[in-house]
Amino acid sequence: MSEFKLNERLLKAVGKPLRRKEDLRLLTGKGRFTDDFNLPGQVWAAMVRSPHPHAKINSIDKTAALAMPGVLAVYTGANCIADGLKPIPHSPVPSTRYDVKLTGRGGTKIFIGAHDVLPPDKVRHVGEAVAMVVAETRAQAYAAAEAVEVDYEPLPSVADSRQALSPDAPKLYDEMQDNVLVDAKFGDSENTEKAFARAAHVVSMQTHIGRVTGVPLEPRASLAFYDPADGRYTLYAGSGGAVKQKYEIAGVLGVEPKDVRIIALDIGGNFGTRNRAFVEFGLVCYASKKLGKPVKFRAERTESFLTDYQGRDLFVDISLALDKDGKFLAIKTANLSNVGSRCVSLSPLSKGSGLITGSYNIPYATLHAQAVYTNTMPTQAYRSSGRPEVTFAIERLIDKAARELGFDRLDLRRRNLVTPEQMPYTNATGMNYDSGEYEANMDRLLALADWPGVEERRKEARSRGKILGVGFSNYVESSIGSPKERADLIVHADSVELVIGTQPAGQGHETSFAQVTADLLGLPFDSVNVTLGDTDIVSAGGGTHSGRSMRHASTVIALASGDLIAKGEKLAAHIFGVPIEEVTFEDGIFRVADRNISLSWFDLAARSNGPDIPADLRGGLKVRRDNEMHTPVFPNGACCCEIEIDIETGGLEIVRYSTVDDVGRCINPLIVHGQTHGGIAQGVGQALWEDFHIDPESGIPTAGSFMDYGMPRFDNMPSFKTQIVEVLSPTNPFGVKAGGEGGTTPAPAVIMSAIEDGLKEFRPFELELPITSLKVWTIIQHGRQRQKEARA
Repeated sequence: MSEFKLNERLLKAVGKPLRRKEDLRLLTGKGRFTDDFNLPGQVWAAMVRSPHPHAKINSIDKTAALAMPGVLAVYTGANCIADGLKPIPHSPVPSTRYDVKLTGRGGTKIFIGAHDVLPPDKVRHVGEAVAMVVAETRAQAYAAAEAVEVDYEPLPSVADSRQALSPDAPKLYDEMQDNVLVDAKFGDSENTEKAFARAAHVVSMQTHIGRVTGVPLEPRASLAFYDPADGRYTLYAGSGGAVKQKYEIAGVLGVEPKDVRIIALDIGGNFGTRNRAFVEFGLVCYASKKLGKPVKFRAERTESFLTDYQGRDLFVDISLALDKDGKFLAIKTANLSNVGSRCVSLSPLSKGSGLITGSYNIPYATLHAQAVYTNTMPTQAYRSSGRPEVTFAIERLIDKAARELGFDRLDLRRRNLVTPEQMPYTNATGMNYDSGEYEANMDRLLALADWPGVEERRKEARSRGKILGVGFSNYVESSIGSPKERADLIVHADSVELVIGTQPAGQGHETSFAQVTADLLGLPFDSVNVTLGDTDIVSAGGGTHSGRSMRHASTVIALASGDLIAKGEKLAAHIFGVPIEEVTFEDGIFRVADRNISLSWFDLAARSNGPDIPADLRGGLKVRRDNEMHTPVFPNGACCCEIEIDIETGGLEIVRYSTVDDVGRCINPLIVHGQTHGGIAQGVGQALWEDFHIDPESGIPTAGSFMDYGMPRFDNMPSFKTQIVEVLSPTNPFGVKAGGEGGTTPAPAVIMSAIEDGLKEFRPFELELPITSLKVWTIIQHGRQRQKEARA
């Protein structure tokens, strides 16, 4: 992985809460988002979208649309295929060595249906594009899209993944015998069954984490230009990784990757849902070549709701075996993932499957992982993909076990946590937890949240007609991600440039990466600039996802810095006229011992192309380094939440929320705390408001705008208490784990825990997310009716 050993003495900017370099640009309207770009002579594209969840396309009549003002062309799936466009080359199966290896039924290859940019045969979800109109103005394009006549033959559809399992369910792909694309079993079934047979207690539960969508501030957009002079496509389109997108779009267009340039600079939100190519990205490139003009597309918010890649949607059927003292003996789960109409990513199912034992020492486990196609929008890895789902299942099951078996919920957790002495710990599905202090995190959290004061706060709330519910959850998650990363370091006249392929969407990479680079090269933080998102400059890199960015970036920057210092020492030795052994490097200065001569980085750069410089040192003071890391890390922590419930209305108010997060080395506490805050809001949003509901009978989504999709807002959140713990990971030089997803992972579980705790007098124990005030009010009414009947 790395020959670099970190010298802690070097760290001056790392660990400091420095303000973000990028904020002046972003907060003063100088961001470079996709829709900010326009090209001379550009025209506009609009999509004709299916109103049906499942339908055969009999014919598409373009006549009326082509006759409308400004319309330049109407393209269908048949046109695209005739002109050689290929399906989007998704790679849904995780490629790292340590992800759980999913397969089809009986170990067979997973069937990945083609994702054509426009389907030639049938549509598989509401909103799927079936034709593209290009016109001189955006208004003309959208008006003409309404005039395209599509003759659909509606087919039976299925939206619910449990119904899609049925052999009688409507089938999405003729090539399959049913809708099941993943059907894999893991674990030690013999010992798991033995443990269940000897258990004093078995507790079971079914959970479902519903479907949500990413809702980036910036709706997806794309602008393409084909230059016939050099045969290259240029595409402006935001994503989490421009390099990956270059290869995907080249695959769609059937050209070499060198013939595609992607420009993805500032990105207005991602959360994983923008890490894969969308059909419009290939279509605008195609249309630009056909028409000889730049072509632009910008989705309406409703289009984003209908056709952005979505997240979650996992059913878990889970059972836990315990001995008489509450010691966990074994766990059995069946996880069912809804991938939607196209298989874009199986990362959520894979990652969640590996962590089904959570933070606990459970010797044996069996897991049945399944994924099905349905007539819904495709799902993709969404913030902390797969981990909130399984954290919700195991933490809710422990609360249920404590409640039903008479254990204290905290004590039950304590007696089963993985201990520091067990680290590195291999869990029952084979994941190797690298480090952590799980029980110490609990203690830190209980102090931070003032757990001893809970009962007093309950009484005080009750005096105001409110019920106080208190929730608790541990969590552990894994961060792996694309294993390859590249860094270029270039010394200019008065600054150092870092070129790297992991793409931010608001996380502050320009600041964090500069802190690492500055310390390793002995430079002021302000003298380092970071270049991202233009594939004519950024030649390789794995993008941002799975909590990989800081870990991979810090490692490859460290390796590149070592290379640059070595090159600098050679150059300095030549200029000083001494053997390289006499050159020292410290605090950004190259010196010769006992002589009053020295050179800074910028002095060296100025002299690096002089006529007397040997050929192998010419070409500027710059280096390129590639690195590959497969070993995962395991951020972990605990969180506590207090919610006041209005007995008369069911109204909910989060009054306290505290977290402790072990992120490994924290490069910038200000940024990590900010990411934790955002992550909490995202998890709480899923727990209380967000629900991308699809009517199971019609297959029609019921959320198409912010009028019918609830989002978290600052005014319904408390002031969070967040504490960072730094137990360094032994898997990378800086000891980084990850800090971007810890806020989200336990949030649905802790919210549910608090509400169940508050409503326990009304026996609500079969709640589903999102837990709206109406659901809470209904539980209270039913509980009061039962109490009234019991007294009668």
